[in-house]
Amino acid sequence: MKRNDELKSKNERARGVALVTALLMLSLFTVMTLSMVIATTSDTLIDGFYRNARTSFYAADSGLSVARQYLINQFASSVPNPYTAFSTTPPIASGTETTILSSLVNASSGFGAYQSIDGSQTASWPGSFKIDTANTTLGAPTCTIHYTSSSGTVPTCTNAGNGSATFYSYSYPYKLTVIGQARSNETNTVEEQGTIVLTVTINSTTSTSQNFSGWGMFIDQYPVCGGGYLVPGTITGPVFTNGGWTFGTSGSYIFTDQVGSHSANLGYQFSSCQQSSNTSYTSGSQTISPNFQSGVLLNQPNISLPVDSFNQKRAILDGEGVNDTNPTNTEMNASLKDVSRTAYPTGGATSGVYLPYTATGSGGTCPCTFTGGGIYVQGNATVTVTASGSTAQVYTIVNNSTTTTVTIDTSANTTTVASGSTSLTITGTPQQKDGSGTFQRNATLLYVNGNITNLKGGGQGVGSIQDSTALNVVASGDITLTGDILYKSEPVTLTQSGSTPADTLIPANNHGQALGIFTANGNINLANAQSNGNLEIDASIATISQGGSGGLVNTGSAINTLTIVGGRIQNTIQNINTTTRNVWFDRRYAQGGFSPPWFPSTTVTTTTTYTSPVPIVTSNRVSWVNTTAQ
Repeated sequence: MKRNDELKSKNERARGVALVTALLMLSLFTVMTLSMVIATTSDTLIDGFYRNARTSFYAADSGLSVARQYLINQFASSVPNPYTAFSTTPPIASGTETTILSSLVNASSGFGAYQSIDGSQTASWPGSFKIDTANTTLGAPTCTIHYTSSSGTVPTCTNAGNGSATFYSYSYPYKLTVIGQARSNETNTVEEQGTIVLTVTINSTTSTSQNFSGWGMFIDQYPVCGGGYLVPGTITGPVFTNGGWTFGTSGSYIFTDQVGSHSANLGYQFSSCQQSSNTSYTSGSQTISPNFQSGVLLNQPNISLPVDSFNQKRAILDGEGVNDTNPTNTEMNASLKDVSRTAYPTGGATSGVYLPYTATGSGGTCPCTFTGGGIYVQGNATVTVTASGSTAQVYTIVNNSTTTTVTIDTSANTTTVASGSTSLTITGTPQQKDGSGTFQRNATLLYVNGNITNLKGGGQGVGSIQDSTALNVVASGDITLTGDILYKSEPVTLTQSGSTPADTLIPANNHGQALGIFTANGNINLANAQSNGNLEIDASIATISQGGSGGLVNTGSAINTLTIVGGRIQNTIQNINTTTRNVWFDRRYAQGGFSPPWFPSTTVTTTTTYTSPVPIVTSNRVSWVNTTAQ
């Protein structure tokens, strides 16, 4: 019985140890759990503090970028668009920086109060920023003007002067201080210093004298889909119309140079005419697709037309032709004489060929000296131009049934005029001068105060314009062309050879020869008398004036191929009754203002306007500091 009692006592003691062990283990687990909770809570707090600190930094740095871009945008919008060269007002107004800074730090419309960096406070890293107005500055600029040339007053940033400016450069020193804030009000401050650089390109409005010979074809009045269309063929040189171009289906069109028009559309003549800004058009099974090798510019400003031809008439008297007033009979009497040394009548004349020269011998006899720019013919006339020898240009003029021959030899420096049995040799030749009377070149103006009823050269295929001759044939009425008028030396190619296009300059053939044919008030008529039906005129042809209606008109038989080497300048498009028309531009007329003498010109006003990205605004950062981390 004692043994059983001892075993019972031992078992009871063992049960007490298990209880204590269980309690100890429970306590240990409790402590471990608390430690884990504390550790997790600490990590969460640390992560939260880090997140808020980084959020405030990111907000400040983002706000810095926003503020900088705001300055760039404000400066760019402060320059007028378009901006043209100023006289007294600079491209960027004085004090602009003060206005922009005030807008930047404004609490309601700017960034003077906290603004969210992402527009939402529910984002995972919500933050906001504001400009520290007390520590943000934008200084007055350092301005530099760049120019290519000056005459008189050199341009400055506040005075355009008389120079040719190219661009303005403004450098504004800035300091941006931005405070970033996290959701729990933690803040971080970032500071940046540098310069805002504003470059304004000078886009000046310039008025230049543009000679009409600079166009391969120019048509003033040509309404798009107006009832007619261009004759197919090749046209080289710049092409422009104050109206619109219309094309037909009877052949192909090739334009080697840029084509421009005032109209916003091109016309395509099928059974009905269609307008489109596209460079080709299809109707049914037919397609009209002109070959614009250098592109098309539509909806362009009109080109102003010449006012009148009085300057050509006056150029006969003085060689200058810069005065547009019509010479009086008294002025003509003082300058002009015929082959018999009889002065132009003070009461006017009905016929006669007159030249500007002085007779200084006794009783008005020679020696005689040429003083003006050419030959004046009163009344209708026929004119034949021929080349004689290597240097002489001959003009055979039939006026009022009287034939007068004028031979101008620049090498011999003589002008010989003959009519019937009377002949007169004058020292000197016609000259073109500038407005101050300074010699520019040997050149001749043949002015007919009436109609030229027959104008031709020495025969088909015959070179009739001497290498040394610069000539402008002008009439106050119509001019009728009956045969070829060719250069003795062709200055440009007339056919394509391999990769060399037609109208390529031939430098060895460029002797300064130039021919213009011009009427301000009439038409240039084509009455081709050549048996093969072809006609070639090596000239820049113009029937152009303000309010004029002149054009190139066929008044004779149909022409197989009409070739013009120079240009075609008209008020209106009229019927030329030609199967093929080729206009080969004389490329010399596009170089350095070279043109036929006293040829009509216009004032072209060109304003270059800027579009984005001009003006250019950039920022150059000099320093960046996170002041909170210091």
